[in-house]
Amino acid sequence: MGLQVLIVDDSATMRSILKKVVSLSGYEVGDYLECANGAEALEALAQNWVDVILLDVHMPVMDGITMLKHLSEDEVCSKTPVILVTTEVSQEAIGEAYRLGAKAHVKKPFQPESIRDVLKQVLGDEYARADEPDAEGLDF
Repeated sequence: MGLQVLIVDDSATMRSILKKVVSLSGYEVGDYLECANGAEALEALAQNWVDVILLDVHMPVMDGITMLKHLSEDEVCSKTPVILVTTEVSQEAIGEAYRLGAKAHVKKPFQPESIRDVLKQVLGDEYARADEPDAEGLDF
């Protein structure tokens, strides 16, 4: 069974880009869940198991930091690796995200290989495909 990925970003375009990049990152993906904000994501998590969450910080309705606060209070969800993919540059906000359980972050705009590298750092080789494609030099 492949990796279950939750992508939380208010931009449908960014969600599509992240799906493509994760697919090309050498991981066997079972399914993607997409949500436009933290509130939708919490609803999705109440009904679905995921192996990793790619989370934006700046979103309407519920931002990524608030979502992380909710996740940190849940015994099961607090163990799910969260990777921030965000334009946020404030060390205070990034530090707060790490205190709440984020495992890594990637600053937008990003190179596709940075997503691959952080997935490898956070997930290791558990879901790696034998036929890992080369994400170097991909252009979106």
